[in-house]
Amino acid sequence: MSTVDTLLNSKGCHIWHTHPENSVLEAITLMEEKGVGALAVVKDDRLVGIISERDYARQVILKGRTSIDTLVKDIMTCQVLVTHPEQSINDCMVLMTEKKIRHLPVMENDKLIGMISLGDVVKEIIHDQEIKIKELENYISWEEYY
Repeated sequence: MSTVDTLLNSKGCHIWHTHPENSVLEAITLMEEKGVGALAVVKDDRLVGIISERDYARQVILKGRTSIDTLVKDIMTCQVLVTHPEQSINDCMVLMTEKKIRHLPVMENDKLIGMISLGDVVKEIIHDQEIKIKELENYISWEEYY
């Protein structure tokens, strides 16, 4: 069974982040440039929140704010659910599904070491299932041969 550490090793650990005092426009622009749906919000090397496209849609667009004048700290999610490298991918899927979230920062010893998305988790689960299927096919072929 795959862990968050396995997933980070395969996808890489680069963390796109923003500062709480940056404008939402800067954050959304970075998300678009990097092809991600959320950014960690980091201040003084500490995770202080997360900002996602969903936050932007609900807190800026629907409330008639402007992305230039609104700061990240005004719309970010402050109580961030996180995971750790040893957690299983299946546990992450359960957490993300139950809490209806799409991104999980990965923390180790109070340090942000990565970010995983629901898409990353689904891909890893599919990969694990493909491996199990191949193992079962090989086992069945071996049994039939002998």
